[in-house]
Amino acid sequence: MEQAARAALPRPGGEFFATPAGPTQRRYEALRAYLYEGLPAEHVAERFGYTSASLASLVRDFRAGRRDFFLSPRPGPRAAPAKEAARARVIELRQAGHSAHEIAAALADSDTPLNRTGVAEVLAAEGFARLWPRPYAARGGPRREILRRAAAIDFRTWPAQVETRVAGLLLTIPELVALDLPGLVGAAGYPGTVAIPALSSLAALLALKLVGMRRVSHVDDLAADRGAALFAGLVALPKATALTSYSYRLSHARQRDFLVALGRVMTEAGLAAGEDFDLDFHAIMHWGEDVALEKHYVPRRSQRTRSVLTFFAQDGTSHDLVYANADLAKASQAGEVLAFCDHWREVSGHDPGLLVLDSRLTTQEMLAALDARGVRFLTLRMRSPALVARIAALPAAAWRTVALDRDGAYRKPQVAEDPAARLSTYPGTLRQLVVRGLGHEAPTILITNDRAATAKWLIERYARRMTIEQRLAESIRSFHVDALAGAVPLNVDLDVVLSVLAGAVCASLRRRLSGYETATPDTLQRRFLSTGGTIRTTGSEVIVRLARRTYSPVLRGADLPEVAVPWWEGRRLRFEFA
Repeated sequence: MEQAARAALPRPGGEFFATPAGPTQRRYEALRAYLYEGLPAEHVAERFGYTSASLASLVRDFRAGRRDFFLSPRPGPRAAPAKEAARARVIELRQAGHSAHEIAAALADSDTPLNRTGVAEVLAAEGFARLWPRPYAARGGPRREILRRAAAIDFRTWPAQVETRVAGLLLTIPELVALDLPGLVGAAGYPGTVAIPALSSLAALLALKLVGMRRVSHVDDLAADRGAALFAGLVALPKATALTSYSYRLSHARQRDFLVALGRVMTEAGLAAGEDFDLDFHAIMHWGEDVALEKHYVPRRSQRTRSVLTFFAQDGTSHDLVYANADLAKASQAGEVLAFCDHWREVSGHDPGLLVLDSRLTTQEMLAALDARGVRFLTLRMRSPALVARIAALPAAAWRTVALDRDGAYRKPQVAEDPAARLSTYPGTLRQLVVRGLGHEAPTILITNDRAATAKWLIERYARRMTIEQRLAESIRSFHVDALAGAVPLNVDLDVVLSVLAGAVCASLRRRLSGYETATPDTLQRRFLSTGGTIRTTGSEVIVRLARRTYSPVLRGADLPEVAVPWWEGRRLRFEFA
């Protein structure tokens, strides 16, 4: 009897099981107490800090197969200081019945602010079930009636002075005036509403791009900022629902007309030379389930998966994106090169002079169609075993050395040229350059219908095609092109067009900043566009006083013009510095 009593006592270290520390262990012990020991649900929920509904959710997930209690954690950061600092308060507010949205709002002005995503991750880790937000009147916070509704700005009631976190965003206003944003919106025929003009809807979406907000649905993080609202000509930014669903009112024809007008303005402003272009596809992966999307190869996942295929074109001289299209299907993607030629003919009145593209971008039949239109092209040829064998059999006399204008190694490759190469389905001959000594194990094979350019120029020109991949990487990093909001390609179609516009705005702005002529958009966002400040409004002027930061001297020396802003009733914008 005495031995049995001693056996019932916990041994050293047993306190670990009595007081679960982490959320995974707490979930395990709660499920064991309820399912194995048979304790009442109310008792288990109270003992382990759950609500009855949360415990029921844990049981449901366990019975459905979620039993990964002791799996090794996935690689990645182990510490999340912001979440840990707010964890206790998040749990306290959740136990009081608040949703993730309400908790994030309550923490916004505290010492431990945390956005909705972070709050939701903490709640999920702690085992709490998802709780939908309640009506504003029932939340115990600010009532809906005192929150500003999105509407066109009325300067008669606009405050004379406001503070803003994004005063630097207004640095892009002169660029939008120079690009004639009202004219672009009018040319595209974008729709507006009684409360929100079409220009303001586009400008609100563009503002989120320029400040680097990952998703349109996160607009609430910026909605109360007067500076962001003034940028769009509104008293407050529209709600997430209005912005995320705006593309549903559009067709691809609207985006096409917008890009035609933008292409003309970019050419006039010197942002695009309009002579030669680099082309590329980019698959934007969808993260949800049960979607009616085709499968495309996604490089970041190294696999084919459900995604929206997009097509981009950049100017070969300025390296700025000038065209994007997400209205594509597998059956028509090979013909996108001809669609772009039609687009540029509408922009400039003539076809592109040269298209530089990857070998997988189109077919030999489309290359023949380009040649028939008088459009020069430069692309790679696939290395078949038979072609590789023929190249290996070339005599030494067939090779000549070419000196490239580049730094580093591989400046003097060897070239073997065939002026009358034939492809399997191309109805004619092409000029073929076999290049070895570029740092690759196998030779690079270029094909072109340009018979006048030198081999040196063609090799160097194709090497510059890689800059379009850099532009796409910048768009992903700065404008979050890969943050697909839904399974409807209309969302992506408008999003990629706005990314082209945002890239043009940043390209125009950086020309005013000494030393930043080649700066990437995310650098401009961090150093300039995210600057806070004060906005003063008079009867004829809007004066933006930018807060002092490390890079303020760059702005002081910049050519920042005073411009009259059409969507501010003609008021002039002027900048000052703290």
